[in-house]
Amino acid sequence: MNEKVEFPFYARFSLILLSICLLLLLLYAGQHVLIPVFLSILFAILLRPVVVFLNRKLRFPHVIAVMLTVIASLLLVLGVILFVSWQVGDIASDWSRIKQNFNIHLHHFQQWVRDTFHISYRQQDIYLEEATQDSLSGKDLMASTISSFTDVLFNFILIPFYTFLVLLYRNLFILFLSRLAGQKYQQRLKTILFQVKEAVQSFLAGLLIELVIVTGLTYIGLLIVGIEYAFLLAVITGILNLIPYVGILVAALLSIFATLTSSTDISVVAGVVSVNVIVQIIDNNILVPLIVSSKVRINAFVSIFSIVVGGALAGLAGMFLAIPIVAILKVIFDNIESLEPFGLVMGDDLPKTFEWNRIRLPRLNAGNTGDIPADHKNQTRNN
Repeated sequence: MNEKVEFPFYARFSLILLSICLLLLLLYAGQHVLIPVFLSILFAILLRPVVVFLNRKLRFPHVIAVMLTVIASLLLVLGVILFVSWQVGDIASDWSRIKQNFNIHLHHFQQWVRDTFHISYRQQDIYLEEATQDSLSGKDLMASTISSFTDVLFNFILIPFYTFLVLLYRNLFILFLSRLAGQKYQQRLKTILFQVKEAVQSFLAGLLIELVIVTGLTYIGLLIVGIEYAFLLAVITGILNLIPYVGILVAALLSIFATLTSSTDISVVAGVVSVNVIVQIIDNNILVPLIVSSKVRINAFVSIFSIVVGGALAGLAGMFLAIPIVAILKVIFDNIESLEPFGLVMGDDLPKTFEWNRIRLPRLNAGNTGDIPADHKNQTRNN
C-alpha cells in the first residue's frame, strides 16, 4: 500500500516557483544578515586546502591552523586596501590639477552641445541645476556615506570572524547535514557536498588567478598608452573584473574618467578604450575557459540574469555572490531527480537537435549519435 504519490506537473512547477520566490524574498529581507554569512562560507571553502595543509603536513592543531589561515588572508586583504588608499592619496594631492583638467573637458563638452544642439551655456547650467536638485542633499549624502562606511567596516570585522567559525566547526556542520538527510540519502549528500566544494574552489581560485593576469595585462597596456596612475587603475580593473560582465564596464568608465581628469588630450581616451577591449577579449576567450574552469558550467543567459537579480537584491555583494550561488544550486538540481530540468536549463551544453513535424527541437537524450533513427524519419515524413 506504499504507493508513491505523483503530483501533476503544474502543481510541482507551482511549488518550485513559490519556493524560489520565498527564497528571493528571504534574501532581500535578510541581506544584511545573510550576505556576510554567504561570503564567509565561500571564503572558508577557498581557504580549506590551506587549513588541511597546516593540519596534515605541518601537524598544527586545528584551531591554530584555522587561526593562522584567517589571519594570513586578512593581512593580504589589508595590504591591498592600504596600497589602493596610498595610491588614492597621491591622486588627491593632485586635486587642483585634476579639477582644472575636468573643467577644461567640461567646457569643451558644453561648447560641443552649444554648436550641435544650439543650447546656450546659460541654458545648460539651468538644466544641470534642475537635474541635481532631485539628488541627495549634502546632509543626506553625508549620512548615506557614513552609513555605508559603517556597514563596510562592520562586515570587514564580521566576515573574518564568521570564516574562522565555519572552518573551525566544519565537521559539525557536515554531521548536521548528514543527520538531517537520513541514512537513505547519505551517498547523494556526499556527492553534492563534494561537487559543491570542487565547484566553489575551482571558481574562486580561478578568479584570483584571473585577477592577477588581468591586472598585469591592463597595467602593461596603460603603460604603453602613457596613462598616469596606470598601476592603480590596473588593480581596480582586476578587482572589478571579479564581477562578470558588469565589472569590466565600470572599470573602463573609471579609467576613462581618470584619464580625462589627468590629461587634456582627448585622444588618450581611445587608447584606454582599446586596452580595456583587448584585455576583455583575452579574458573572455582565453583566461575564463582555461583558468576559471569550474566543474559546474552555467550559460551566459543565466549568468547575466543572476547578476542582475543579485545586484537588485544586495548590490555589489549580491552581484559577486550570484555566480557561486547559482553554481551551488545547479549542483543541487543536477542531483535531485525532480529538479534536474532546472539544472539542465542552467547549463551551457547546447543539446543536439532533431526534426519533429518539420520543427527542429533539442534532443533530450544523452546519446552521442547526431542522426535520427530511420523509422522516426519515415514517420515524420508520413506525418
